[in-house]
Amino acid sequence: MLFICSGFAASQDIAFQVDPQHSSVNFTLTDVLHNVRGSFQLKQGELQLDSASRRLSGELIVDAKSGQSGNGMRDRKMQREVLESERYPEIVFRPDRIDGSLAPHGKSSVRVHGVFSIHGADHEMSVPADVDLEPDYWNATLHFSVPYASWGMKNPSTLFLRVSGTVDIDVMAQGGIVRQ
Repeated sequence: MLFICSGFAASQDIAFQVDPQHSSVNFTLTDVLHNVRGSFQLKQGELQLDSASRRLSGELIVDAKSGQSGNGMRDRKMQREVLESERYPEIVFRPDRIDGSLAPHGKSSVRVHGVFSIHGADHEMSVPADVDLEPDYWNATLHFSVPYASWGMKNPSTLFLRVSGTVDIDVMAQGGIVRQ
């Protein structure tokens, strides 16, 4: 694992507070005829960077029940049959480290490693993230694919409509920084 925070004080801890109102979680599911696009609401999140141990902790929590694509019938099927959101109401990412070089201010490209919990199961993953740090503000964009069908969720394909077994996720998170 390579983790570098050049310019950070060796014992400096940083709390990244997530602003759900200015953050977004979007998805794209490909079918034969077109792409289905939609979004979920980020409920809450806070991340802690421990410079001494070089770890990232905390969690980002998404409301699984908030998923919508603009088609009520399709969204009800997604909620009931694919996500089973009554049974599994949250989708959570718990990071444990950053691989790469994180600048103390300005733009950096890193990989965030952690556990992605969805549909009652944990999945280890490492996703690319573009991060922009300012003295009291941050934002990050992440893009990754979820192989929902191989992770035990139902593929909503029908006889006449075939969709991909993966869904692309784009996260844009932002918020405040507290340096401790």
